[in-house]
Amino acid sequence: MSTNDASAPWQATVLTLYPEMFPGPLGVSLSGDALDRGAWALTARNIRGHGLGRHRSVDDTPAGGGAGMVLRCDVLAAAIDAASGPGDPRPRLLMSPRGRPLTQERVRALAAGPGLVVVCGRFEGVDERVIAGRGLEEVSIGDYVLSGGEIAAMVLIDACVRLLPGVMGKEASGVEESFENGRLEYPHYTRPRDWEGRAIPEVLTGGNHAAIARWRADEALRLTRERRPDLLDRA
Repeated sequence: MSTNDASAPWQATVLTLYPEMFPGPLGVSLSGDALDRGAWALTARNIRGHGLGRHRSVDDTPAGGGAGMVLRCDVLAAAIDAASGPGDPRPRLLMSPRGRPLTQERVRALAAGPGLVVVCGRFEGVDERVIAGRGLEEVSIGDYVLSGGEIAAMVLIDACVRLLPGVMGKEASGVEESFENGRLEYPHYTRPRDWEGRAIPEVLTGGNHAAIARWRADEALRLTRERRPDLLDRA
């Protein structure tokens, strides 16, 4: 399927040493249903298919010495070129703990595009030259280190897919969530009305929609101040 086709679904291509990890969680629930319906497409490509020699080597020792191994630039570049040609408009992302933190704003922008190409690193990292040579944008999902980029790629793709048209049951459910308006989401309640001595706030059961909206806005602001004041500073 051509990524230049305007009628094509949102398309994610993942470059990994472990393609068997996909679709994984992306194959169930909202993203899985949407994948089955053809609302988006997923391809997992094995970087080792472009490895060198009889053993399909993909890594080598770090220049200057040090522990671990590094993904080779020539091998990874060949994998990227095979998956994403010169006319491919999709951004090329590298999941990396040193990347820019992923935000809901960035997710929304990616979901509005034609899809993405995601490189999943392993070992000690990726040769810096392929990052520059193939225009990879480094993206982080948090200040911690994983064994590889696959789980991070799943997080990124899931965040994007749920925003695609028709994936979520109610479009409004995505508008009022955490981070959409620079605030954390307000608390939710459902039946039973009283549970272990804890009652649903009375304002939510009174039917006054204006009062409910004010309560939710106030609670969102309160939680943000308590837990993520940096969001308010950013706003």
